[in-house]
Amino acid sequence: MAHDFQQDVDAVQRIGAVPTILDVVCRATGMGFAAVARVTEDRWVACQVLDNIGFGLPAGGELKVETTLCHEIRQHRQVIAIDNVAEDPVYSSHHTPQIYGLKSYISVPITMADGRFFGTLCAIHPEPAQVNNPQVIGTLTLFAELLAYHLEAEDKLAAAETRATDQQANSDLREQFIAVLGHDLRNPLAAIDGGANILLREGAWTEKTPVILRLMKNSVTRMSGLIDNVLDLARSRLGGGISLDLDADRPLKPTLEQVVDEIRAANPARVIEAEIDLPRSAKVDHSRIAQMFSNLLGNAITHGADDQPIHVQVKLEDEATLALSVINASEPIPPEMMEHLFKAFHRGQVRSNAEGLGLGLYIAAQIAEAHGGKIDVHSDAEATRFTFRMPLN
Repeated sequence: MAHDFQQDVDAVQRIGAVPTILDVVCRATGMGFAAVARVTEDRWVACQVLDNIGFGLPAGGELKVETTLCHEIRQHRQVIAIDNVAEDPVYSSHHTPQIYGLKSYISVPITMADGRFFGTLCAIHPEPAQVNNPQVIGTLTLFAELLAYHLEAEDKLAAAETRATDQQANSDLREQFIAVLGHDLRNPLAAIDGGANILLREGAWTEKTPVILRLMKNSVTRMSGLIDNVLDLARSRLGGGISLDLDADRPLKPTLEQVVDEIRAANPARVIEAEIDLPRSAKVDHSRIAQMFSNLLGNAITHGADDQPIHVQVKLEDEATLALSVINASEPIPPEMMEHLFKAFHRGQVRSNAEGLGLGLYIAAQIAEAHGGKIDVHSDAEATRFTFRMPLN
């Protein structure tokens, strides 16, 4: 059966971050052409391109795979980075630079979680460029991982749809997958986009660059976990319950601080004041708690007063109960709306111009319940407080 390369092109073009990624690659390296390529044993297809040098290859265009260095990367799965072809001991006489008139080149593999090779994120230039260094290679590797996570999400969604035997259940599940992915991935994606914008504004590597890249890397890692969590959530809706990977030894405070940093990076105009006092570990699933906390904070960002800070309080109550509160100033939630807060897909129930509230809180409530806990809400004219409590074993 012939492979549908147009499907691969379409999948990459549905990833909204790709144009920004290619722009960052070109700006950070000084190179004029960057692309995401699908590479197989016998074909090289450009899925998305940024061409500032008139190379002439559009999205959907092809090169003979045997004329490319990506063909070699498909075999050995290693990065190739060349500052100056004429001075490179390995590639100075290689046929690829001679065919395409290249003097500098970088390409990193895009590898799926199960080890499948999708293709490469690559850049070329007709003049020498400084690309064979840890900063540039690390940045492109990070972007390649981000692309792989997006493509993996599409694959898992398609597989889940195939497994669904009931047509109506399949339709509902698809709607839920799309909604949950769009909601839960918004914050880490915004953090990555914010980091990319900072790199673009600075225009060069500075002492802030490693910090920004670490934050972006952490966000990509959380995105991968969220994709798996969505699949588990779908199974819970079909009666299986949300599975947990409990860890009693790992401290919870760094996990919560990472979520706060992520939300701050995604919303630089908002003030988040966090008081996290956890003198002991808690037996929790860290990725689930991070997902729940992110949803509560995202809800406060969406519905809280823009000119008032959001307060986070995490503490132990009576040494036996973990209490996590998110407080924001806002108009009080009407009593008749309270019963809808934790129902799935009740978007905009509290504010007609707000989206995503019901979904985020539904997911948060499911995670709280799986931990043997509960989320309570108190809302009045002064503030709205969501508090997650769970007993400590």
